[in-house]
Amino acid sequence: MIDLLKRTFSATSDDNIGLVAAGVAFYGFLAFVPLLAAVVLAYGLFADPVDAIGHASRVFQILPDGAARIVVDQMEAIADTDASTAGFGLVLALGSALFGAMKGAKAVIIALNIVTGVEEPRGFLRQNGTALLITVSLSLTALVALAAISLLPLIESLWPGLPDILALILRVAFWLLFGLAAAVGVALIYRFGPNAPHHHWRTLLPGALAATGGFLIVTLAFGLFVANFGSYNATYGALGAVVVLLMWLYLSAYVLLFGAELNVELR
Repeated sequence: MIDLLKRTFSATSDDNIGLVAAGVAFYGFLAFVPLLAAVVLAYGLFADPVDAIGHASRVFQILPDGAARIVVDQMEAIADTDASTAGFGLVLALGSALFGAMKGAKAVIIALNIVTGVEEPRGFLRQNGTALLITVSLSLTALVALAAISLLPLIESLWPGLPDILALILRVAFWLLFGLAAAVGVALIYRFGPNAPHHHWRTLLPGALAATGGFLIVTLAFGLFVANFGSYNATYGALGAVVVLLMWLYLSAYVLLFGAELNVELR
């Protein structure tokens, strides 16, 4: 195991994954807000968008404070959109998210090609189709996650006398399912993102599970650092929260690519 980790870290250094992850984080930042707007407005077609804030806060509470503050502020601004303009706002948000998120998806595709050591001979339509597939998949995953999150308070409201132990079991089961769904989503990106032969799912899951676990660990650790030791606001002033969000996106992109490198080394 130690030898595997050494080889994986060595491969990330050889492939300049730190620099590549920075590019992915930049395009992810451009796509983040409009994609969030599209998800919230789409959620509002079926339920009160204000509810999306309360439901999503169960997940966003693990984010670093600055990143979480930006996300919640944007969600509140979107939720305050007048109902008569929500449909038009949804069209604009989806168009903007499609452009920005596809750029981010293309950056992920290029990064995974670097990790797997393959060229990108796919044509314009096929490459953009793959990027669109990744974008739509992530959007649907976010919508499903919001819907799943809303089930917890619904169950608690329908069963006011829910025993504490059962409520704890439901919360743990939710987070386990949420993590499993995230791992499956990462495995899909590993399978269809790079221009490489499609490997069996069993060869993709180790890296996907490592990336998902690494994401949770990095997010919690970075959140603790920002809360207790970070001085981003003192250094960057009003841009402190933006820098925190960019750093979190960078770390997330890094663990995603690290998981892909791990799969390559396991083969």
